[in-house]
Amino acid sequence: MRKEEKTQIIESLAAQLEKTPNFYIADISGLNAQKTALLRRACFEKEIKLLVVKNTLMRKALEKIAPADSEAIYPILEGPTAVMFTETVSTPAKLIKEFGKMHGKPVLKGALVQECAYVGENQLEALIAIKSRDELIGDIIGLLQSPAKNVISALVSNGGGKIAGIVKTLSEKE
Repeated sequence: MRKEEKTQIIESLAAQLEKTPNFYIADISGLNAQKTALLRRACFEKEIKLLVVKNTLMRKALEKIAPADSEAIYPILEGPTAVMFTETVSTPAKLIKEFGKMHGKPVLKGALVQECAYVGENQLEALIAIKSRDELIGDIIGLLQSPAKNVISALVSNGGGKIAGIVKTLSEKE
């Protein structure tokens, strides 16, 4: 591979890392062509971009944009490496677990998710448990709505007259 091609690949990877900073590094070696095609299809259906990259080029792309905790990823950039880029942080972890049960691969080497490095296959369950941004926003909205719903239901219910009387009495004291 010529230097110009390598530079172009590094630029492309760096742009992808800036666009999608959440990525997983997996080992898909040993999958035959049919299983690799199934994995690629599953990734496409779940909006995961799967790339097989050279370790040195990936490292140079990481060094170029220097995301937080990227140094922890460098030691796992050995051997066959496939990178899964995603917007939804837990989707690749779920895919790795499901596909791995059926076919034995891919095996998680590590991930850089929400600016935190996860190294090793033992981190898969932790990555599956991470909630997406939309799920977190939904949880926060639910928590914020709960007290307001309780107050409104208390005002509307039979006891609402008592609460309204207490509020009226307090306002008259001022």
